[in-house]
Order: sequence, then C-alpha cells, then structure tokens
Amino acid sequence: MDGSATTTGDRRRALIQRHAATLEGAIDAVQTRKSWSPYSDSPSTKIHGPDKPGAGKAAFEARLGTTFDLGQPGVVGTVGDEVSPFTQKPLGIRYPQSDPEALVAAAAVAMESWREVDFELRLALCLEMAARLYDRNFEMAHAVMHVAGQSYTQAFSGSGPNALDRGVEALAYAAKAMRDVAPHAVYHRQFAGEAVALEKTYVLVPRGVGLVICCASFPTWNAYPSMFASLATGNPVILKPHPVAILPMAIVAETCRAVLADFGFDTDVVTLAVDTLAEPVAQSLVDHPQVQIIDFTGSPRYGGHLERTVTGKLLFTETAGVNTVVIESVADVDAVARALARASSLFSAQMCTSPQVVYIAPHLFETVSTAIVDQIDAIAADPAMAAGIMGAIQGEVSLKVVAEAQSAIAGLTGVRTLREPAPYTHPQFPDARTLTPLVIAVDEGQHVDLYAEERFGPVLFLVCKDAGEAVMEATWLARTRGSISSYLYSTDEAFIDRATPAYEAAGANLSINLTGAMWINFAAAYSDYHVTGLNPAGNACLADLAFVASRFRIVQRRRPAAP
Repeated sequence: MDGSATTTGDRRRALIQRHAATLEGAIDAVQTRKSWSPYSDSPSTKIHGPDKPGAGKAAFEARLGTTFDLGQPGVVGTVGDEVSPFTQKPLGIRYPQSDPEALVAAAAVAMESWREVDFELRLALCLEMAARLYDRNFEMAHAVMHVAGQSYTQAFSGSGPNALDRGVEALAYAAKAMRDVAPHAVYHRQFAGEAVALEKTYVLVPRGVGLVICCASFPTWNAYPSMFASLATGNPVILKPHPVAILPMAIVAETCRAVLADFGFDTDVVTLAVDTLAEPVAQSLVDHPQVQIIDFTGSPRYGGHLERTVTGKLLFTETAGVNTVVIESVADVDAVARALARASSLFSAQMCTSPQVVYIAPHLFETVSTAIVDQIDAIAADPAMAAGIMGAIQGEVSLKVVAEAQSAIAGLTGVRTLREPAPYTHPQFPDARTLTPLVIAVDEGQHVDLYAEERFGPVLFLVCKDAGEAVMEATWLARTRGSISSYLYSTDEAFIDRATPAYEAAGANLSINLTGAMWINFAAAYSDYHVTGLNPAGNACLADLAFVASRFRIVQRRRPAAP
C-alpha cells in the first residue's frame, strides 16, 4: 500500500476523532436548546493569550493596499472598492475577479469527488474550517469593523464566535439529517407464498452547486450556516460577498481552501465570486443551471425578486422586517427604557433584529418615551460607550435613511421629533462616520405609513397606542412586512396570554419582558430559532432540519439478496 495514501487516510480519521466531541456537543445542544458553545466570544487576553490581539490587527493591516490571492480558476482581473466607515479611507485591497462560468464549471468538477467523501469526514472538515476561522478571529474582527462599521467588540463576538456557532448549529442538523438515513437494509416479505428477500442501498446525493449571497452589514452571520449546510451535505459553494464588504468572506474562502488543500481535496469546493456595484454578477450565478442552491441575505427588494422568480431550485432567504415593541405595563420604567435604548442603538440600528417601532400605552407614553430618550442620550454622551455600542454608519445609504425620515415628517400633524440625530466623536477614529438615533413620536392613529416599512438605520418611532390595538397592528406588520424579532412588555399575565397567539399566527418570534445585562436582540445559536420562515422577513429558519435536509436527496437501489 502506498505510504502517502496511508498517511492521508490516518490524518482524515484523526480529523474526525478530533472534532467528534464538538459535533456531539452541538447535536446535544440543539436537542436540549441549552446554552453551549465551543468558542469564547470574549476578546480577553486571559482566554486567548497576550499575542493574538496584536497579531490579528497586524494581519489585517498587512492586507491593506495589496492583492488578495486565492489561486482561483478563471481570473480575468481584480476589483476592490471597500472604504472603512471608521477612517473613511479606501482599504486598497484588490480581489481576484473570476469569470462566473469558470467558477461554476470548477465547482461542478469539484463536486464529482466531494460528493463521494464520507459525510462524517465532510462534517469534520467543516468543523476544522470553523476552528481555523476562530483562530483567526482577531484578524476577522478588524476586517468586519473596517468594511461593516461594527464596533470592535461586536465584530469580534457577533461576527466571530456567535456567527460560527450558527454554522456549527447547521452542521449539527446536517449530521442528524444524514445519520437518519440507513445506508443499507435487507427486506423480507412473502408474496403469494413466495419469500422475497431484497438488498437495498440508500445513497445521499447532493443537489448541486450552492451560491451564498452575503449581506454588507453582517457578512458572516448567515454565510456560515449556509456555507456549512451545503458543504456538509456534499454541495460545493460559491461565496458572493457584497461589493462593499468583501474582505471577511475572502478570509473565509482562503481559510476553507487551505483546509481542503491540507487534506487532499479539490480546493474549488469553495470559491469566491467578487463584483462591483456597477457590474453585479449575482443574477448570472442565480440563473446558471448548475447552481441549484441559493442562500440570500440582503434587501427585501432583491430577496423578493428571487422569491418570485427562482423556480426549480432551492432558495433560502433572509431579508428584513419591521421589528416592533409593545409596552402595555412595566414594573421598572428605567430598566425597560435602558434595554430598548441599547437595542435600538446597537450598531446604529443596522441590524435585522433592531427594534424600530415602540408602541406605548397612552397612560405611559410621556414617562416611557422620556426615559427612552434619556437612556439614548446617556449612551451618546459617553464617547467610549457610544463607540462600543453604536459603532459606525456603514455607508451613505443609512445616512439617507435618517434624512428621508426627517423629510417625511416635516409639516405633519400628530408627529414630533423627540430626539435629533447627531454624530458622536469616536475616541479612536476621529474621522469615523457616526450618527446617534433619530427618535420620532407619533400620536395614536396617525401616519402608520411612516413606520410601516423597514428603515435600516438609526431611526426609532415611539407610537402612542392602546396596547390591545398595538398588538393587532404589530402582528399585522409582521404578517405583511415581515418581522425577525418582536418584543412585548406587560405585568399582566392575562394580557400576555391574549397577545401571544397573534404573534404565533404571524410567525413572529417574541421576547417578553426582557431587561438586564443580556441584549434583548441577542439570538443564541443552538437555542433560539432565528427567523421563522412564516412571514416576509425570510422563507427559512437559521437553523433547523428544514434548512439542511433538502440540500441532499436519497437515491436507492435494490436487488435480490444473496443466498
């Protein structure tokens, strides 16, 4: 036997063993829904050692002004127009632009061998990719900061371990789905007195090339579960980052391709498709007949287009929604106001879970609205706190969202501005693009159209409304416009019991009476289901069995059993 083949086989078996405990831990976590993670989301040097933070920053800085070489097929040139929201200067990184046809062709060739790999080894390879990405998380944190505008701590945790957890969660479901299929069976039955014995074989067959279209504000959050769900089930993946946020996904592609190369697999199982705002390539990849799985995160406009036009392929979407809060009664006004101020200020409300509309019962309106504004002011007045919570505004589009909201309310009756938006001075980056929230009060029954659509930026509407009617309007918005996170505050259990069926019918995940240290819009992998797939905010859940199981199909063969 060839010695190198033996060594490769030993390394692959060792890889499965090395990651077995992590995989079983993830499977246990999704079954029990408990708190669990193989990673730490704290950047503390007590956990990571004194050298990693500096090394990660140096690795990021070494990329600036260079060409990012991935060794991909079909390269026809380079692109790169990323601008840091913190310095407002170009990163100067150029990325290899491959011909889309060449990428699909290479992925299709890679699939021929990838589909034959035992799925337990594919799972282990994905876990190795995740482990190496975690090892590069300080570098990734700076990359996400300087393309998306997230604060350092949020980029480290939310776009690092928390996002990787979502990816590992998808691997747990992939393992459950594939292990549930018996590879062989012997079938015995009597037919008209004749004994029939059949040997049956069941083969897991992947669907085809997967395309992962990433969003700009949280490039890794949906990319990891989408990528790992497809890879684990035997499908190669083309990663398509947003043109203004390429670097994080280039790091992902580089890391995944290195793992594939190290263990003797075709590196084109994972490739990167970059483009520009002026000349996008997503649609050409979507339309390609060999692309059979499409994962999309981004605008409702393009997501809706895909949902209306993609046929004969798997499509998983997360777009946007109008996230609402209903305040019927509270035990502690300041605690509720603090929770809402933090959630609506986090990453300057450039998050799919950010609350946008807060319905407040009339008898509480002045007290609660004043408290919310005071809490936002307290964050904005402390530059260090504002930097850690609000981060930066990713692009001019979010500034336009605020300006458009200001223009929309000009001259309207029953509407008033409770808080004007204003930049804050970032203590580390004086040229950072920043803006604190605009807070608008709306009288009961006035101008629903103002807040009945997502405004992706620091805009918060406080609506005076009877709580019962507010629940009906909030769930109507969820059904018609979409909702990823809904929130309810009440000290009346009977009111909560009356309200919850309306949220369930609208397919709206609901958080009730959350205050305290945990961010109310924090979604925990393995425990919280992110998006339901039951309203316009998206057609899939991250993650559940349905998110993974249809990425492969079962093909059987049968023949008479040997005597």
